[in-house]
Amino acid sequence: MNVREVGAYIRNQRVSSRLSLKNVSGLAGVSIPYLSQVERGLRRPSADILTAIAKALRISAETLYVQAGILDAHPVPDVASAVMADPSITERQKQALIQIYEAFREETGRDLVPDAREAAPKGPSTTNRNTGKLGGGTKTKAGNSPRSAPLRSFATKSRKEV
Repeated sequence: MNVREVGAYIRNQRVSSRLSLKNVSGLAGVSIPYLSQVERGLRRPSADILTAIAKALRISAETLYVQAGILDAHPVPDVASAVMADPSITERQKQALIQIYEAFREETGRDLVPDAREAAPKGPSTTNRNTGKLGGGTKTKAGNSPRSAPLRSFATKSRKEV
C-alpha cells in the first residue's frame, strides 16, 4: 500500500466535496488527528477504516481499496460507480449526473412499454419540449415524486395576436 498516495487521494476527495476534517472524522467515526495523519501518509488505515472514510466521503469503498492496493483495478461496469469514483467533479455534480442518468433510464423503460399514444390516429400533433414525446404530457409536482423536480427549459410565451 502506498500510504501517501491513499492519503492524498482521501484529502483531494474531502477538499473537492468541501468537507472539513472535523466533518469527515465525525462521519467516519475516527479522530481528527488520526484522519489528518492518514491524509498526510503517516498512518496506514485498515480496510474497515477505509470503508468508513469512503462512506463519509460518499465514494465507493472499492475506489479506496484500489488506491490502497488492496484490490486490483478493473473497469467500472456501471455509470453510477464511474461517476462516484471521479475525483475531478464535486459531490453535488455527481448527484446531479446520477439523477439525470436514472431519469433517462426510467424514461427509456417506459418507452419500451407500448401505450395508448402509439395507437392514436396520426395527424397534427405537438411535441412536449421537456420529454420529446408526442402530446401535451402531464405536469407533476415535485412533491409527488421521491426525486427532485426535473429540469425544465425556459420557453417563451407566445403573444396574443391583436
